Amino acid sequence: MSIVGIVGGLGPESTIDYYRRILEAWEREEPGTAPAIVIDSLDVRRALRLVETDRPALVEYLLASLRRLAGAGVDFAAMTANTPHIVFDELAARSPVPLLSIVEVCAREAQRRGLSRLALLGTRFTMEAPFYPEVCARHGIAVVTPGAADRSWVHERYVGELLRGDFREETRSGFVSLVGRLREEEGIDGVILGGTELPLLLTTPTIADVPALDTTALHVAAIVERLRTS
Repeated sequence: MSIVGIVGGLGPESTIDYYRRILEAWEREEPGTAPAIVIDSLDVRRALRLVETDRPALVEYLLASLRRLAGAGVDFAAMTANTPHIVFDELAARSPVPLLSIVEVCAREAQRRGLSRLALLGTRFTMEAPFYPEVCARHGIAVVTPGAADRSWVHERYVGELLRGDFREETRSGFVSLVGRLREEEGIDGVILGGTELPLLLTTPTIADVPALDTTALHVAAIVERLRTS
C-alpha cells in the first residue's frame, strides 16, 4: 500500500479535517481497512510570516517537512493549505517525493463541471497571488477576486478567526453576502473556497446560489484515489 505524507498544521483545524475526511473516504472505498498516513505538523504563524516576508525561507521550511516525510517512507505528499502553493513550483522541483497540488485538482473539477468564471476566496496571499489564475487559465477558466476592501475583510476573518477555530455566524453571513455581490457584479458561476478552513465555515454545496468548490474535499478525493491506485 502507498503511504501519503501530509504537511499539516497550516492550520491545525484543516489538518484535523483532512485526517477525518481521508479516513471517511477510505472507509467508503475500502471498508474494514485504513490508509497509511504520516503527518508532519508545522507552525502556521511562522509559515504566514514567511509568506509575507521571506519566500526563499518559506521554501526551505516546507522542504524540511517534505524531507522528514520522505524519511518516514511516504510515496507522495500533500499540503493541507492553499497559501503554501504560492511556492508550489519551487517545492515540486526540489521535493524528494511527488506533490499532489490542491490547485490542479480544483481546476480540473471546475472544468469537469463546465464552470468558466470563478471567484477566489482565501488568505490575502492566496487571493493576490498568480497561482490560481495561471493554473485555471490552462483549463480555460477565469479567476476573479474581491476588491481591496473585501480582500482585507476576508483575510482578517481568516487569520483572526478561522485559523483559530473560531467559526461565527456573522462571518458566515458576511461571506454569503460577498459571494452574492460577486455573482451580480462579476458574473461568477462558481466560487473557489481557496482556504482549507473555509469549508468548515461554509458547509453547503452552493453559496448565494453559486456552486462552491470545496478544495479540501477535492484534494482529499485525489489523495484517496492516488493511495488506492498507486
